[in-house]
Amino acid sequence: MRHEVVIVGALETNCYLAYCQETRECAVIDPGSEPEKIFAAIAALEVLPVVILNTHGHIDHVGANSDLKAKYNVPLAVHAADLPFLQAAPQMELSLLLGARASPAPDRLLADGDEVRVGRSLLKVIHTPGHTPGSVGFLADRGYFSGDTLFLGGVGRTDLPGGSWKDLEASIRERILTLPDATLVLPGHGPWTTVGEEKGSNPFFT
Repeated sequence: MRHEVVIVGALETNCYLAYCQETRECAVIDPGSEPEKIFAAIAALEVLPVVILNTHGHIDHVGANSDLKAKYNVPLAVHAADLPFLQAAPQMELSLLLGARASPAPDRLLADGDEVRVGRSLLKVIHTPGHTPGSVGFLADRGYFSGDTLFLGGVGRTDLPGGSWKDLEASIRERILTLPDATLVLPGHGPWTTVGEEKGSNPFFT
């Protein structure tokens, strides 16, 4: 599986196009806003979206869900515990700033251990609560899409509704840092890193 990143919105969310190199089928991970920019990247790569995946339900990661569904008519998937965030009224106050729109209801509710097929490739769902109750990552053969749970030299916020430092720490230590050191970590914001680099230098865990 290959990936392309499209940085969207005022909060510079990383929207990933994770695609099967053989079939060109594509998962769109965290389309936060600026749908036309995402559409252009999809066209340039000549890939075919087959699913929209949200690592969590915050508006800067779901704000273009409705536009992607309308254009490509593909299913939307999110973890069950983050379903309330998709229609949460407080998020709508940010929508004008972020250029985001309310998300439609998901077609599939994800659970830990689920697999999402994209062409001949698979994305494995890893539940990592802490930033939100339903935060998940997606593990592919070439990397791990971590959402807002783990960043280069940092971790996700836990001071927002539903956040828990205890859960976040356990998720990172037990679900992410146990992956092979060479695993690419592809976060929801900012540059990529590796599991080994974060084990050795992330100030929250060293």
